[in-house]
Amino acid sequence: MRKSKTLTTWLALVGGAIGAHRFYLRGLRDPLAWLHPLLALPGYVGVLRMQQLGQDDRLAWALIPLLGLSLSIALLSGIVYGLTPDERWDARHNPGAAPSKPSGWAAVIGVVVCLLVGGTALMATIAFSAQRYFESQASSAE
Repeated sequence: MRKSKTLTTWLALVGGAIGAHRFYLRGLRDPLAWLHPLLALPGYVGVLRMQQLGQDDRLAWALIPLLGLSLSIALLSGIVYGLTPDERWDARHNPGAAPSKPSGWAAVIGVVVCLLVGGTALMATIAFSAQRYFESQASSAE
């Protein structure tokens, strides 16, 4: 089955936190694909805990950055997939198949959206972690 660079880029954007792009490319036996939900699900649990228990829940503060990390990794993968030249993509993921038509603007737009969302997720993860660190330092100094 031919693997589409554009579809892979968009899967990384839409379902990257659960590893949809890696499952599409390499199947269910890909161990790295299973790392995505193993990081994202505890992070999502952290978000739910914070909504229910408030900002003082230390476990939520530890779990939430895992979701941001999973999203950042997936969206960086989407950027890499979308920027891979078509010839190299076909050589790596469609060996022996006839060359595919150029991926066009859909892959480029996917890369731009991955960059926007991924940069936001990465910066939010860093800011969230830094805020918690400095708040814990301030409360221990009191």
